[in-house]
Amino acid sequence: MLSVVIRSRGTFDAVNDVTGAIIGGAIEVHRAIGPGLLESAYQECMGHELFLRGVPFLRQHPLPVHYKGVRVDCAYRLDFLVDDVVLEIKSVSGIDPIHVAQVLTYMKLGEWKLGLLINFNVKVLTSGIRRLIL
Repeated sequence: MLSVVIRSRGTFDAVNDVTGAIIGGAIEVHRAIGPGLLESAYQECMGHELFLRGVPFLRQHPLPVHYKGVRVDCAYRLDFLVDDVVLEIKSVSGIDPIHVAQVLTYMKLGEWKLGLLINFNVKVLTSGIRRLIL
């Protein structure tokens, strides 16, 4: 598991740079291996691609739940956290509302404003990308 420390830049241009790098990396992964593999394969390849591009990220970042002043470790883990952008990888027949809800919940729990949900199990990757904003 590869983890890199993230320093948030916080500007609009920086956010566009980060999401552009993520989406560009995802397109490269999809172009190289195509649809139909397990989610874990895309996660490994995406981590490698982000590393090759010099994009700092955290992988399998733990996300606790706080309930009435108590920290509840429920084993929630983000696929990736890239400069305050939540990145969730899927390999499913279609993005369902539950997938969107999952990413939005992660964003709320971690107080992040932007998320990308990328489904690699599509013919053209751009049809499998959802940008979510809180």
